[in-house]
Amino acid sequence: MLRIEVGPDDLARSRFAVSPLVELENLTRALRSGTHRSPVVAARLRPELDRLRREGDLDVLLALQSPHYGPGFVAPPPRGMGQTVEDDLAAVRATPLRVARAEIAQALHARPVRDPRVARLLASDDVVVIVADVLERAWHALVAPTWPAIRALLERDVVHRAHRLAAEGWAGAIDGLHDRLRWRSGGIEVLGRPGGEVHLGGDGLLLVPSAHAWPHLTTYLEEPWPYAVVYPARGVAALWSTAVPPPPAALDRLLGTARAAVLDALDDPVSTSQLVARLRLPLGTVGDHLRVLRDAGLVSRARAGRSVLYRRTPVGDALAATGAGLG
Repeated sequence: MLRIEVGPDDLARSRFAVSPLVELENLTRALRSGTHRSPVVAARLRPELDRLRREGDLDVLLALQSPHYGPGFVAPPPRGMGQTVEDDLAAVRATPLRVARAEIAQALHARPVRDPRVARLLASDDVVVIVADVLERAWHALVAPTWPAIRALLERDVVHRAHRLAAEGWAGAIDGLHDRLRWRSGGIEVLGRPGGEVHLGGDGLLLVPSAHAWPHLTTYLEEPWPYAVVYPARGVAALWSTAVPPPPAALDRLLGTARAAVLDALDDPVSTSQLVARLRLPLGTVGDHLRVLRDAGLVSRARAGRSVLYRRTPVGDALAATGAGLG
């Protein structure tokens, strides 16, 4: 078991971040192992993964993935909620060759490569550029089409977790984060993860939600990462769901079908782009309905990173609950 000891300064200095390339890494691992939470998503993306392996040198990237290790330079640590894939790729391309070689050697020690062509590419002096180009192609093919909805989900999770961290401390933030993670006697315990005891030393913990991490929990204890935990974000099942539940009938009659659906979807903070993806309504329509609901005092909004998140006000909650009771 790994135990992370926290001190009085660590709570205030802990922070959340999103990581586009960690999302890509978790997705490729899940597709390879057949553990992706959504069979529909896996069936849709698996042919694209196979195409990238045939045509885009994706095996160079996959060769660096082992069950318990992945090179740090392939998924650099994110700085915050505003992290973009361009930020990540720039960090990858800036990796010194000696650093890349050392991390590649460690990865291949954990899982030797058998393909001679992949071995030659990983031994090349251009390996940093090769890996960065593979990452960029894989990102655009596998993650970019759904990234707006994924980012909205991650931001929504962070709003929830940050509120619990501020209101309830570590116990509230860790509760429900993952079944292998628990708060015990002033420290964070990671079950099933060897490593003994580490101390945050006042630097805090980096918490990174991921839409594709399930069912795994990943801890980072070595440079270039700070101490960090990557965990499955809340609400992922709804993100991959193809069914949109109808709003209560009474609410539908009062507000109209589309506007009632928007209000009904705002149990937790959510962005406009996520509402568009979930409700399958045009962006302009969703924006108009949100504006009307805000003017009526049923919806509020707050900024999180680069996104604006909407949720029901207490009046909106009361109306939605009344509509459900009457429907």
